[in-house]
Amino acid sequence: MSNSRYFPFRAGLSPRLLLALILSALALPALAHCDTLDGPVVVDARQALEKGDVTPVLRWVPTADEAEIRKAFQQTLAVRAQGPQARDLADRYFFETLVRVHRAGEGAPYTGLKPAGEVPPGIALGDKALEKGSADDLLRVLNEHLNAGLKERFDEALEARKHASESVEKGREFVAGDVEYIHYVEGLVNAIHGGGAHGQAPEHAATSKPCGHSR
Repeated sequence: MSNSRYFPFRAGLSPRLLLALILSALALPALAHCDTLDGPVVVDARQALEKGDVTPVLRWVPTADEAEIRKAFQQTLAVRAQGPQARDLADRYFFETLVRVHRAGEGAPYTGLKPAGEVPPGIALGDKALEKGSADDLLRVLNEHLNAGLKERFDEALEARKHASESVEKGREFVAGDVEYIHYVEGLVNAIHGGGAHGQAPEHAATSKPCGHSR
């Protein structure tokens, strides 16, 4: 079976929902980009440090954690003034602190800062859509993937059904294909109703904000 994943949806669905759908259908955790060095959290952090104003990054953390970020910010400003090497180390400390607190606020684990350029293509396309002010390209790409994934599984399950009674082995092949097909559809339905983010179960999705889309 190929890696393509498809499903038909009308163009009126939001890019965020379609992105949740394709990630859910792939049975993969939603891939965030808030922990990359070129992600939106660190981009805002760099700007805040250059301006000496912590305000732009406070939106990334819950109110309860604001004091921790303000303290880390002031410590970073003090250390980075001691020279280029100290500046690099201090900046890294602040980036890591901010991303860790942000991820914790979303209920997601922090596994360290990722290098620039590791933003998954689908998420990068979602950000590009916002920058352009148009979701047309995003909708087209995600629709293509979702359409192919569903058709592929449907066709395989349907073909296996035709031979299910020929033998126990053929019956098991049908059951395996049927289960994969139905689970795929179920994942899409759950994503539609829950709009899952960061790999959370649909019932928790409504209270979370996907990285880069809380602006």
